Amino acid sequence: MKLHELKPNAGTTRNRKRLGRGTATGQGKTAGKGQDGQNARSGGGVRPGFEGGQMPLFRRLPKRGFNNSIFATKYSIIKIEDLNAFDDNTEVTPELLIEVGMIKKFNDGIKVLGNGELNKKLVVKAQKFSKSAVEKIEAAGGKVEVI
Repeated sequence: MKLHELKPNAGTTRNRKRLGRGTATGQGKTAGKGQDGQNARSGGGVRPGFEGGQMPLFRRLPKRGFNNSIFATKYSIIKIEDLNAFDDNTEVTPELLIEVGMIKKFNDGIKVLGNGELNKKLVVKAQKFSKSAVEKIEAAGGKVEVI
């Protein structure tokens, strides 16, 4: 027996389907792949949480409890190391911080955190200070004033 004499067993091979060749084959037009549907259209698709008209899960579940996040005091945060940008003996106030662009919004006040080191002698006025921030400001020869 030689390689050119090899043949598959009878009944094991089939002719390939010729897709998209009219209606006689039964595989014309979309060739067995269906149609694209709403998601394939420009601007198509449904909003997040939409379940085809069924009442969505987030509306089926009961809403209970209280969340304090609406009423909690939110402080704008400033780090000690950022205050090195000011000159010695500068009076750092919330208005100055907003003017310089170090904080965007005043919120319910400003809290100074003790991240980093302070090399300048400053008078810092804010609503809240961390213990480490107070220590570092006073160690640099500055003053802390709670507004």
